[in-house]
Parts: sequence; C-alpha cells; structure tokens
Amino acid sequence: MERWKWFCWSRGMAPRANSFEPEPYSLPCPMPDWPQGGEFAKGTICIGELEVVQITRFERIWSCLSSKEKGNGAIFYKPSSIPEGFFSLGHFCHRCDQPLHGFVLVVRENAATKHSTGLPALVEPVDYAIIWSSNDFSDDYDRGCSYFWLPIPPEGYRALGIFVTSGPNKPSVEEVRCVRVDLTDSSEAHELMIDLEAIFPHLPCQVWKMRPSSRGLLGTGVSVGTFCCNTDSSSRDKLSVHCLKNLDSSLNGMPNLEQIHALIQHYGPTLMFHPKEVYLPSSVSWFFENGATLHKKDAKAGESIDVKGSNLPLGGQNDGEYWIDLPDNDDNKDSFIKKGNIETAELYVHVKPAMGGTFTDISMWIFCPFNGPATIKVGAANFSLSKVGQHVGDWEHYTLRISNFNGELWSIYFSQHSGGEWVDASGLEFIGGNKAVVYSSKSGHASFPHQGNYLQGSEKLGIGIRNDAARSKFFVDSSTRYQIVAAEYLGDVEEPFWLQYMREWGPSIKYNSRSEIDRILSFLPFSIRNAVKNIFNSLPMELYGEEGPTGPKEKNNWVGDERW
Repeated sequence: MERWKWFCWSRGMAPRANSFEPEPYSLPCPMPDWPQGGEFAKGTICIGELEVVQITRFERIWSCLSSKEKGNGAIFYKPSSIPEGFFSLGHFCHRCDQPLHGFVLVVRENAATKHSTGLPALVEPVDYAIIWSSNDFSDDYDRGCSYFWLPIPPEGYRALGIFVTSGPNKPSVEEVRCVRVDLTDSSEAHELMIDLEAIFPHLPCQVWKMRPSSRGLLGTGVSVGTFCCNTDSSSRDKLSVHCLKNLDSSLNGMPNLEQIHALIQHYGPTLMFHPKEVYLPSSVSWFFENGATLHKKDAKAGESIDVKGSNLPLGGQNDGEYWIDLPDNDDNKDSFIKKGNIETAELYVHVKPAMGGTFTDISMWIFCPFNGPATIKVGAANFSLSKVGQHVGDWEHYTLRISNFNGELWSIYFSQHSGGEWVDASGLEFIGGNKAVVYSSKSGHASFPHQGNYLQGSEKLGIGIRNDAARSKFFVDSSTRYQIVAAEYLGDVEEPFWLQYMREWGPSIKYNSRSEIDRILSFLPFSIRNAVKNIFNSLPMELYGEEGPTGPKEKNNWVGDERW
C-alpha cells in the first residue's frame, strides 16, 4: 500500500484524502547530553509572562494533494503530546514534498511573573470565524472536507494561529488560547506552502508559512510555527495572525560559552573547497604577517599590519579613508598571498540570538586573501574572465540555526554572494555524525549544500556566472578549527582587534569591468545578445569588483537576520 501511495504522489496523481504522509525527519545521530548550566536545552523557555514549549510531534487532520502538479500538496496537523497546563496557539502546515520536520509552540502563563497590566496573559477565544472551507467542492477524487477557523479574541488580545477541522464543528475553545496584545509582535508571510485554488477551482486560498517581522540580534519576535492564509491575493500583507514577543531581556534559553563549544564540536560542518581551487583560505593573522598592508587615502605608501591587527583604525564606519591591500611592489609575494594557506585557516564564529532567543544562530566566517575571477556560462559555452569577480580580501560565511529548546540543529544558511538560502536539516548532506558539508564554489567561495554547478543568472536559459562546487582534499573542519570572536549577549567574549576594522579589506578596482562583458557579448548571435545582456545587468554590482569588500561587522546580517 505504501508503494502505491508513493507511486501516485510521485506522478502527480491524488490518492484518497489523508492517505499520504511524509516520514518524520531526525538527525543522522542522537544528540549528546549538553553541558549543564542555565535554561538551554531544558525543553521550556521563559519569555516574560509566558512559558513556551516546542512541539514536534503531530496528529494529522487533513491532507490535500494535487492531481495535476507533481509534489504540489500540503498536510495540516495539530500538535500532539502537549504537556499538562500548556495550550495550543494554532495548527501546523507542511508541504508534501519534504520530510516532516517542523514545530509549533504551545504556551502557559509563567506563575512566577506578575501580570504587567493586571490582565491575564492568556484567555480563551470568544468564538471562531470560518475563513475557508472545501465543503462545496467535489470531483473524481475523494479529498474529504476541510474547514479553516480563526479564533476571535476578546478585546485586548490577539490570535496567533489558524485551526483546521475535517468537519463543520468548530474547535473547542477550551484547548486554545489568545494572547494579550503587549505580549505579541507582528508577523509576515514569507513562504507559500500551497495555493489551494489550484486544487479547488473557484475557492481561492493561499497558505503561507509565518515568521516574525522583528528578527535578528535585536529582534524580539518569537516564531510560533503556525500558518496564515488569505483568500484574496491582494490581502497578503493584511494578516490577522501574530507571533509572540520575548520580553525577558535575560535571554535565559541561550547557551553559555561551554555549551557553545559543545554545539560547534558536535555540529561544525566540513567546509569543502573545489579540487581546482587556486585561491584558498588562510587565517587573518597569516594574511597580516605575510605582508598585507594598510593604505590611507592620499598617502604615498602602505603600512605593514601588526599580526593582531592592533594598528588598524578601529570603529567608526566605512568612510573610504582606509583599505587593505597586498604587498607594495612585490609581485612574487603578491602571488604567494593570493593563494592563501589552508593549514592556518579557521572559522571565526559569531553567536547571536534568533527568533527572540528561542533559537541560536552560529555564524561561521571564513577569510580568503583573494577572490578569483568569474567564469560565465552562455548555453554550452564557458568564458573564463580575467578581471570580473576578482578582489582582495574575501569574507564568506554560513550560519547554523540551533533550537534552544533541545539543542537540535534546525537549518543552515548558505551565503551566496549578495544573497543566500536557508536549507532545512532534512536537506543537508552529512559527512560524519551530525556534521554537514558546506561546499565552497571555485574562485568565488559562495556556500552551497551539495556538489554541482550552480548558475547565478538564468537557470532556464543556461546563462550566468558559474559556481562550481565539488569534494576535494582541500577542506577545513569547523568543528575543531574555529575561534569564537563575538557573542554580544554573553558580554565576556573578547573580540579581536581586526574585527573592529570597519573599512575595506581590499582596494577599489580601477578597471572597466564591463569591457570583459562587452567582449563576450560581441561573440554572441544578435538574437540572444540582448537577453544575455539583461541577465548580466541584473547581477549584483559587487560581483564586478567595483569596490573593496568590508569585514563581517559591516555586513547587514551581523545585526540583522540572514536573507530568506
């Protein structure tokens, strides 16, 4: 029977309602017993007047698979095994084309905290409003019926999720809670889970995954894991579902220093470089002691940089007055430094709260003395460039997102030039235990979750910048070769001097980078020349090396959230 379900689903056919369910995902190996101390990995996190628990076990309510579009479908669940005294805030939606890996939070009032307004933190809804139903649709497949309900909160309270039933009876108000307004934060839709109108014509409804609007190091928004939906495409930004807010500034669920080391040693990925990589990483100190120079605007010559970077101008902002470069008038040493020294390379770690302190982000930065020139692909042809893409001082990173409820690796962010992508743990490639592989692309050092050729441009047309990733003997094990350089919430991590250098790690490039692009365009048939030109124009300007790159602290994601 299971084979038949997979056969139907893989071919875009719809087995009967509720017949397909993905397998729950778990990491390849059990998690260790984390070092004791604080509230990290204790299962419950206090966020002020509320305590929350992360639920990852579910009971299916309704599933909906497309009979036309392969893999288009979703399953709706309610949390199961809710601890006594905790209440549901909403149900969970999961896409059918992925292993089951998700969560919703359940909540109770913190008995040790007084109500700041004199009103209870949680109350039952006064009623429910039905916002969508499939009950008036029928076709050749028995999909069953579904009803989506939004809790109607009393005045001064908000709903934090939608509830699903397989019949017309409303959910019980006794099992559900609404949250006082001051304990909530705004949410936004960020990933379409399913467009139900594609399956149920004339019944428009888009289901979206939610995230807090306030995110990053200073963000207080707490993701509940619930979903929202809109029955009008123009109403996506007019959401009636909110998230929680962490009002406990102590961030009691965050790991201490010993626990951070344990997390890195257990999860630290292997950073794999391409077998034909010429421009390998090094430590920052190796770069300095082998001749990197500090330049000041209008000065005649550069100044050698102390091995610790203590003579760099620290603080302030990138005002264009200073930059770092390779040695002056020494072509042999210039070429030597460009190739890096992987034996000295290490990951520089920034640890910060995510999702209001219910997750920990471990950002791991790698330094390469030089970023190599790009290779452009146009159909079957490849053009190796001599200048475009190259620059001195390349900083790249990837970020591990860890659940503070139990210490589980939840996902990894792969930084890719001016953007990047989050990949769920179920989509990672593991090389040993619970340690993933991060592939660094040839010359450009962008991060990817698997081997292959990734095209920055148009995959459909086969036009863009090549990012080739493959296994090799060149790698850095970040579980052992790392240095924690910043963890603001701890207050006792000493930051290295060079981290305070807010100017450019490479000089501005003086050549006309467009000349190489124009040369390639001149070889192409006129019929496709404009299409190729438009794609090249859409690529980020930083690819063309117009300006030297800045260090980690000048990147938006240092304080903000990673791009989603």
